[in-house]
Amino acid sequence: MHHFTALVLFLGAMGSLWAEDQSRYTVYRAVVPIKVDGQIDEKEWGTAPLSRDFADILGDAKPRPLFKTNVKMLFDDQFFYIAAILEEPHVWGTLTNHDAVIFHDNDFEVFIDPDRDLLNYYELELNALNTTWDLRLTKPYVQGGKAIDSWEIIGLKTAVKVHGTLNNPADVDQGWTIEIAIPWKAMSEFARASCPPKEGDLWPVNFSRVEWQVRIENGRYVKVEGKSEDNWTWGEQGKVDMHLPERWPLVKFSNKFPPTSPKKVKQE
Repeated sequence: MHHFTALVLFLGAMGSLWAEDQSRYTVYRAVVPIKVDGQIDEKEWGTAPLSRDFADILGDAKPRPLFKTNVKMLFDDQFFYIAAILEEPHVWGTLTNHDAVIFHDNDFEVFIDPDRDLLNYYELELNALNTTWDLRLTKPYVQGGKAIDSWEIIGLKTAVKVHGTLNNPADVDQGWTIEIAIPWKAMSEFARASCPPKEGDLWPVNFSRVEWQVRIENGRYVKVEGKSEDNWTWGEQGKVDMHLPERWPLVKFSNKFPPTSPKKVKQE
């Protein structure tokens, strides 16, 4: 069995018993710190809830995405951990400069508003080359908000594992997986909230995946002209705009370990 298929089955079987409802996900404590290498093969990830499949950003008005995307989350006293599993038959990436506009490639995006004030929220984007763009928004663009590209997530850890070959149209890939560790210290800079969160704290969090249609030309991937990107999201926005934080799902933080954790008995 291919590693990616085995990984999806492992994460799904272990996590689906505690998958979140339509609007909330419980983020449990990690038993031990997560090694950020893109593999998502630690047993800690196996016990974390698996999200529902991503849908089109517009919701039921659009067809279901062609490829599955799921996330998992954990935390400890130092980091907010995120794992993402993206099915993709042709994994490609071109952008290599930090703080480039990453969604010009296929990408994965994270949006976090720690204090639920719909202001001073954070965004992180990365592509299959593990090139990142981190920024802070003073408020949503529709309200005249500004993107602060110079803001950096100091201490950020990200890693990507390609299950197949990168930028090689000659074969069919299985997808790519991502691990992210965002330091609480960085998020506390503009958040009027406890970092790390306290038991029961609710934070608006959303995830997006940008997917471009491509064709193969002279042995390389080329975007299909005249086609706009697809936007597949964890929480549907109702319009093509991720910068509506009032529509992001809420995640609830719990100081308990995941239900099947070997330390469950000690927690109880």
